[in-house]
Amino acid sequence: MFNNLTDRLSNSFKALQGKNKLSESNIKDAIRQVRRALLEADVALEVIKVFLDKVQEKALGLKVGEGLNPSQAFIKLVESELTQIIGGENKTLDLKAQPPAVVMVAGLQGAGKTTSIAKLARYLKERENKKVLVVSADVYRPAAIKQLAVLAQQVGVDFFPSNINEKPVSIVAKAKKHAQKQFFDVLLVDTAGRLHVDSEMMDEIQVLQKKVNPIETLFVVDSMTGQDAAHTAKVFADALPLTGIILTKTDGDARGGAALSVRHITGKPIKFLGVGEKVDALEPFHPDRIVSRLLGMGDVLSLIEEIGQKLTIKKQKKPLRKWQKGSLIWKICVINCCKWNKWAV
Repeated sequence: MFNNLTDRLSNSFKALQGKNKLSESNIKDAIRQVRRALLEADVALEVIKVFLDKVQEKALGLKVGEGLNPSQAFIKLVESELTQIIGGENKTLDLKAQPPAVVMVAGLQGAGKTTSIAKLARYLKERENKKVLVVSADVYRPAAIKQLAVLAQQVGVDFFPSNINEKPVSIVAKAKKHAQKQFFDVLLVDTAGRLHVDSEMMDEIQVLQKKVNPIETLFVVDSMTGQDAAHTAKVFADALPLTGIILTKTDGDARGGAALSVRHITGKPIKFLGVGEKVDALEPFHPDRIVSRLLGMGDVLSLIEEIGQKLTIKKQKKPLRKWQKGSLIWKICVINCCKWNKWAV
């Protein structure tokens, strides 16, 4: 993911190389290049505008820190603003509920919903040490029920059987009752793929969501569809109380427009990335790590961070040196003053 965008952003930072300071002129040149790179990556226009407005505003008043050159200072600013716009920090699943914690998964047909359920089941079993039960409420595709049964066996979790003659609400109610009796920690519910323009299907999933009352409602979206993925997720977020996004097929997405757009447009955090076809190819979404990978400058960002830490340590040592140079009488006065005011020494 991000291969094309990484190359283009790297080129945009070259506009500041060799410059002694950040000026309005060279900042505009760099931002123009960044805008072009984001447009080519199919990032949503509204996201580009918000992001670049913040970068330009802060860059114009940016003081280049000691030990940094203008290019490094600008990269650090871009890193910070990108991290914020795609989520700020990692958002984990909220499973704090009386067992079983029900997680319902929705999405378009072909987005990778059923496979994502299996990947998530494996993740919860192996990483979180949870006892997981999966059930399919897709009564429109018998193959989807069979697929989930096969995948459940493959990842080593329990599968609750269902058939196309049942109602989705009834299927999930029975699965939940079974999960309670057998002391499962988590119940993962697969639902039928649907289009947001299909009012009957949207009504069905709204009813299901209200009856089931899951602690997490995740929307699975195909990253290959670019900014359309973000807008589709927004429509579902308006219809359902979504708690997060699973972005699939990111290993085949060289542009990255969906990953950069979906959080800002939907207001919902990306919680997981599907990074391959295998059942272990699911990663928690960490915005800071994604941005570091996107900028393709892990070493540079680490260097900038190291410089910042050294400067902090340098500032912290100044009072220490002052203390070391002080006379005994001065030190006694300081200690007594601290004691009188109940300060820690």
